[in-house]
Amino acid sequence: MAPHLNIAVEEPSQVGEARRAAVRLAGELGFDEVASGRVAIVVTELGTNLARHAKRGRLLIGPSALGEDSAIDVLSLDHGPGMDVSRCLRDGFSTSGTPGTGLGAVQRLAQQFSVHSVVGDGTVSVARIAARSDGGNGAGRDPLRPPAFAIGAICLAAPGETTSGDGWRSRQRGHRAQLMVADGLGHGPVAAEASDAALSVFDKREDSSPSQIIEHAHLAMRSTRGAAVAVVELDAEAGTVVFSGAGNIAGRLISGVEDRSLLSQHGTVGLQIRRLQDVRHAWADHAVLVLHSDGIVSRWSVPHAAGLLQCDPAVIAGWLIRDHLRGRDDATVVVVRRS
Repeated sequence: MAPHLNIAVEEPSQVGEARRAAVRLAGELGFDEVASGRVAIVVTELGTNLARHAKRGRLLIGPSALGEDSAIDVLSLDHGPGMDVSRCLRDGFSTSGTPGTGLGAVQRLAQQFSVHSVVGDGTVSVARIAARSDGGNGAGRDPLRPPAFAIGAICLAAPGETTSGDGWRSRQRGHRAQLMVADGLGHGPVAAEASDAALSVFDKREDSSPSQIIEHAHLAMRSTRGAAVAVVELDAEAGTVVFSGAGNIAGRLISGVEDRSLLSQHGTVGLQIRRLQDVRHAWADHAVLVLHSDGIVSRWSVPHAAGLLQCDPAVIAGWLIRDHLRGRDDATVVVVRRS
């Protein structure tokens, strides 16, 4: 999966740059003309809001975690001044076919929309636009939602790179799912070769446990520079997470009352690892699972967890990117909630 477009928006001319890049991406992903138009309007609305009202605004645009050919996520990140979300959603609707003047227009155009804002601390929002115009205005929400798990993910390339050495993949079957995050050593195309090799093994080993998948990846990655890799197996009915990892992929189960780390062993998949284990953890209904590469600082907190953790997982991922991105390496954040 290609990394997200990462576009700073601090003045009006950058809005046009973001819109053109988003429309190109929509075309590459097979969006029809009407859906591409929706992407353009959403990017224009969110970008204009950033240029007019925000500080250090940024748009992240990429394939939705629900499948790269099904939807595009447009994330808006800023550092202030925050807003009254309910008022902004009521005001500024456009009924004339031109771009609206507020978040209400974005909400109407997107199949899914979620926003978290804290006065004095900024805003993160995500608008999800379906690839086909017959996804509907709001009526397409259910088909876009995963059956047992809601997943939000952001993957960014290192500064100056167009390819990310990070990668991730997920699959769902009924109330169960598996997820891999891989971080090739270094960054750029050679690092991507390592993470791609790990993801290729994941794609082929549907009936293997997390530790078995990583062990098979270890053998398949001998000719690469190696990677940090973590795999989780999720069971929504049992309320469990089975985790195995080698290297510095971080995992956490977090809620307003819980913050539990999922620990990887030392080593590099493809180079040297010890015998892996599958470790089972209880997963409370209200907790979210977070996996991320070392492009995100390891010691982070969510001071406004009560509101943030109720948002779309992509908003949670965006908030972590906004506040805890190291800014000198590839970075991937994947957030999972039981639906």
